[in-house]
Amino acid sequence: MADRQEYERVAQEALPMLYKIAMGILRCDADARDAVQQALLKGWEKKENAQPGKFRWYLTRIVINEARNIQRFRMRVFPVEMPPAAEQWPTDYRELYDAIFSLPEDLRLPLLLKYAQNLSEKEGAAALGIPVTTFKNRLHRARKALRKNLDREVTFE
Repeated sequence: MADRQEYERVAQEALPMLYKIAMGILRCDADARDAVQQALLKGWEKKENAQPGKFRWYLTRIVINEARNIQRFRMRVFPVEMPPAAEQWPTDYRELYDAIFSLPEDLRLPLLLKYAQNLSEKEGAAALGIPVTTFKNRLHRARKALRKNLDREVTFE
């Protein structure tokens, strides 16, 4: 990635995905925006480290790391977990979002990458820096936990 226009184009296309990933980790709009801004800045500074054609996934990895850095800092400052900003989610899907955000991060992130961002298992595993089999296993466990959580809440008459 050599020129600024190409970087801006790729960054603009990836922006919604990066924000959703950061929200999936941080559950706070302001912190998610900070993580995305830091990721875009670091992505520009280190753009030559990305493989050609893989810059979007490089940015994904950076935003995950930045979100985790913010999360670590937050835990030192505020030792309680912040709930998701429920008013940001559509009311039709509030139960689903609540169920997703009740999952631990290691199960929540593969779900968000696979279904919210439409990444393949290989791309999602690369974004998280884990083997594909681990990614698939976490996806399976996340779907199973969601099914259990949502079945418990839904009653049929």
